[in-house]
Amino acid sequence: MKALIILCLFLFSCAHQSGKSAEEVKFYKTLDLHWAKVMEMHPEFATWTNYKDGLYNDRWGDYSLAGIDKSTELLKSNLSDIKEIDKEELSEKAKLDYELYLESLEHKVRGVQFPSELMPIDQLSGFHINIPQLLSRMPKRSLKDYENILARFEKVPERIEMSIDLLKEGLKKGVTPPQITLREVPNQFDALFVQDIDKNPMTKAFTQFPRSLSEGEKKKLRGQAKKYLKEAIVHFKKAKSFVENEYIPNCRKTIAISDLPNGRAWYGHEIKGYITTDQTAEEIHEIGLAEVDRIKKKMDQVIRKLKYKGSFKSFLEFLRTDSQFFFKKKEDLLMTYRDIAKRADYKLFEVFKVLPRTPYGVEPTPEYMEKSAPTAYYYGGSTSAGRAGTFYANTYDLKSRPKWEMVALTLHEAVPGHHLQVSLNEELGEVPHFRKYAHYTAFIEGWGLYAESLGEEMGMYEDLYDKFGQLTYEMWRAIRLVVDTGMHAKGWSRDQAIAYFKKYAAKTEHDITVEIDRYIIWPGQALSYKVGELKIKELRKRASEKLGEKFDLREFHNQVLKNGALPLSILEANINKWVKEII
Repeated sequence: MKALIILCLFLFSCAHQSGKSAEEVKFYKTLDLHWAKVMEMHPEFATWTNYKDGLYNDRWGDYSLAGIDKSTELLKSNLSDIKEIDKEELSEKAKLDYELYLESLEHKVRGVQFPSELMPIDQLSGFHINIPQLLSRMPKRSLKDYENILARFEKVPERIEMSIDLLKEGLKKGVTPPQITLREVPNQFDALFVQDIDKNPMTKAFTQFPRSLSEGEKKKLRGQAKKYLKEAIVHFKKAKSFVENEYIPNCRKTIAISDLPNGRAWYGHEIKGYITTDQTAEEIHEIGLAEVDRIKKKMDQVIRKLKYKGSFKSFLEFLRTDSQFFFKKKEDLLMTYRDIAKRADYKLFEVFKVLPRTPYGVEPTPEYMEKSAPTAYYYGGSTSAGRAGTFYANTYDLKSRPKWEMVALTLHEAVPGHHLQVSLNEELGEVPHFRKYAHYTAFIEGWGLYAESLGEEMGMYEDLYDKFGQLTYEMWRAIRLVVDTGMHAKGWSRDQAIAYFKKYAAKTEHDITVEIDRYIIWPGQALSYKVGELKIKELRKRASEKLGEKFDLREFHNQVLKNGALPLSILEANINKWVKEII
C-alpha cells in the first residue's frame, strides 16, 4: 500500500510539472518500460537503434523455441498493460500514440498463430546474411566497440545452432519456404568460409581501426578475430551442409503462402499488416489490372514520341538487349548512380521545405548476396550511432542493369525517396521510440514510389528513355498487385507470374525472376508500394483541387512526412485536417 501511494504521488508530481494528466504520464512511462524490455530481448534491434550507446551490443537474441515463447509472452503482457490505460484521459497527441501502439501490438499478437520464425532462411535474408551484416555494421569507434564485436563474434556458433534447430522444427511442421526460391542459398554461404580476415565479410571491422587504438591493441583484436572466425566457419559449414543436403530437398514444392497450414488466413494477415487498409486480395488484384492498363497506354505514348516502328514487345526486347543501355564496368555503374544522387540532392529544396541531417552514400551490394539480391535497396542511417544511410546498387551481371532505370531507382532508394523519408522519421525528436522505427510499409514504400514521380518536377528525367524507365518502374509496381495476389490467392504458377511480368515490363529476365521469387517468399509486401503511392497521389490531388492557389507542394510534402510513417487511414485524416485549416 505504501509503495502504491508513493507511485501515485510521483505520477501526480510528474503530471503537475509537465502539464500532462497522471494517466498520460503513466502511458508514456509504460511505453519507455516496454521499449526497454524489447531492446533487452532483441539486442540486434537495440544495436540498430543505438540503444543506450550500445548497451546490448555484446549479445544476440534468444532464437530458441523457448526464447520465441518468451518474446510472445512479452507481446501479450505489453498489450495487457496498454489496455489498462484510459485513452479518454490522454491529450490528442497522446491518443495518436496510443492508437498506433495498440494497433501495432494487436496485429503482432494476432500474428503469433502464424509461425514465420520457423523459416529463418531464404535467398534475401536469414542468419547467413544477418550475422555478417550486423557484425560489419556495428559501431567501430573505440576499444569497447571492438570488444562488443568480439563478444558477439564468439557467440556466432550458438546463434547458428539455434537457427538450425528452427529449420528442423519447420520441416517437422511443414512450414518451409518454397524449394525453388532456395536454389542459390547454399552458394551464399561460400563467402563466409574465407579464412583471411581481411576478406571475410564477418571480419570487415578488423580491416581498419580508429587512430585511438594502439598497435598492440589492434594486434590482439585481430588475433581474437582470427580465432573466432575459425570457429564460426566450422558452424557455417555445418549449416550449409544441412541446408543443402537435408533442408532444401525436403522443402515444399508449392509457392503460395496459402499452401501453408492456415495459409489463407496467413496471407490475409500479411496483407493487412503491409497495406494498413481493409482491401482484400481480390480487390487489390483488380486495381492492379486497371493500373497495368493505364500505365501501358502512357508507355505507348512515349514509344510513339521516340518514333520506334516496332511492336511494344519488340521495344521491350530492344531495351533489354541493346548495348547502348548497359555499362561495361562496375565502376561506371556506381559512379553514374552517385552522379544522379548528387543531381537529385541539388533539386530537393524545389519540392521540400524540410530535409534530414543524416547523410547517405552509394555502395555496391555485397558480393556474397548479389546474385539473388534485388537491383537496389536502402539501409537506414542513424545520427546517434554515427551511421550514414546507404543506397546499395547491385553490380552483378551488368547486362541486366540498364541505364534507363537508374534515375527512377535512385529517386526511390535515396532522395527524395527512402533516405529522405526514413531519416526524417529517425530524426522526429520528442516522440515515443516505437514511432521512430515504425514499419508502415504502405507509407514507406508508397512514398518511395511516389518519389519516383517527383522526378518530373525536379527535372530529373532528361530524355524519353529515362521517362520510359520511370513508367517501367511504375508498371513494375502495378504488376506486383497482379502477380502477388495471383500466386498467393488465385492459384497462379511461378511461370505464369514471370510471363505476365515479361509481357508488360522492360526489366531483364534475371531481374524479373529475382523479383518473382522475392514475392513468393515475402507475400503481401509487394502490394504496399502501389497501394501507398495511389493514396498519396489521391490526397495530393484532393488537396490541390480544394485549396487552388493556396496549395503549396512543399508544405504538402511537409504535412505528409512530419509525423513519420503512419497507417494510410491516419495519414488521410491528417491531410484532410490540414486542408480544412487552410480553407
